[in-house]
Amino acid sequence: MNNKSEIVETIKMIQEQNLDVRTITMGISLIDCMDTDIKKSCQKVYDKIYKYAKDLVKTGEAISKKYGIPIINKRVSVTPISMLVGVSGGDPIEYAKTLDKVAKEIGVNFIGGYSALVQKGFAPGDRELIESIPRALAETDVVCSSVNVGSTRAGINLDAVKIMGEKIREAAELTKDRECIGASKLVVFCNAVEDNPFMAGAFHGVGEADCVINVGVSGPGVVRAAIAAAPKDAPISEIADIIKKTAFKVTRMGQLVGVEASKMLGVEFGIVDLSLAPTPAVGDSVAHILEEIGLEQCGGVGTTACLAMLNDAVKKGGVMASSRVGGLSGAFIPVSEDQGMIDAARSGALCIEKLEAMTAVCSVGLDMIVIPGDTTAEVISALIADEAAIGMINCKTTAVRVIPAVGKKDDESLDFGGLLGYGPIMPIRKLKPNVFINRGGQIPAPLNSLKN
Repeated sequence: MNNKSEIVETIKMIQEQNLDVRTITMGISLIDCMDTDIKKSCQKVYDKIYKYAKDLVKTGEAISKKYGIPIINKRVSVTPISMLVGVSGGDPIEYAKTLDKVAKEIGVNFIGGYSALVQKGFAPGDRELIESIPRALAETDVVCSSVNVGSTRAGINLDAVKIMGEKIREAAELTKDRECIGASKLVVFCNAVEDNPFMAGAFHGVGEADCVINVGVSGPGVVRAAIAAAPKDAPISEIADIIKKTAFKVTRMGQLVGVEASKMLGVEFGIVDLSLAPTPAVGDSVAHILEEIGLEQCGGVGTTACLAMLNDAVKKGGVMASSRVGGLSGAFIPVSEDQGMIDAARSGALCIEKLEAMTAVCSVGLDMIVIPGDTTAEVISALIADEAAIGMINCKTTAVRVIPAVGKKDDESLDFGGLLGYGPIMPIRKLKPNVFINRGGQIPAPLNSLKN
């Protein structure tokens, strides 16, 4: 393929198939912002983020204009704030408000890292931060929060799982006058990664450099169009090859943007996260890719198999295109952000149990699912435990981001606007798991954790 035809193809992908760079995320270490005085620590946090990220939005817009590539979000991720709370003490909300203030001043869409990593227990600052999460999300606009409650190496912290079920409910209740938006900015992980550019789960890991640029690209519409051009009787191996080649092209674009941004900002280039991240826009749906492969509707039998093939092919294509593929690369299945998923949920083809099965073979997990407003904290905790178990046993990242629709009837929906989309309330089994959840303690790590 010559350069002219590549350019034409890329333009078509952008204009007709919703190809975009979903986010440029600057990861910033706050290790050197720790202080025993919380006010001094907050000032250091503000100053460092402003210093490094003040030109992030301007740079993204310049690259977008130069290459004609839509760059939808500019974001910042920081060191888990619980670590700073452990040194300074005081009210963690002060950190949340500092993050919100500086994020608004530099103009980014979201800032992530109001986080704690508690897979094996609670360090100083962890409990205080976790307790503050609902208030922090209610009293800020662009702050995102995440908590890692399990890992393959550590097992699952059931005490943390119990608390997070409660905090998700509280976050929804405190923002019930705003479509329960607080819970949409909170995600609970197993095997969280340190270089994820996507919200709400982005934080800057302690093993990362002082400041890096991570890029998240997205092209569900491009992949669907490529499959649609193939004959309906093409063997599945041919479809897998088409997906790989398409993912290769999309990743190359992400690498270009990441390298350019790192040069312009004078910081290191981190990774390209090739995740097929959908939006409510028509033609930008992972569910529609699965249907193009040959399903009548997403959620029916065969869905898990098609998704497994899609996820694997996306990763293979991305790895061939860049030596810096990382993050959560694969296929996301957030219900409220994917029109095909929304339609499948409304028709009854897609249920939470099927979504749980799908999370065993794709990126992340139960994402942006609206559940009944009267769902108890224990049921939410048990859902987290189920999803964490899938991640722990399968050595993969899994997560739960569910939004209890407090004050809504079960036939209604929540509308978050923007990339977060809207979602119908999905039924959930309400058999009581209370005895299990209240046992507390640590679910032991599986045998496959002993790999040394």
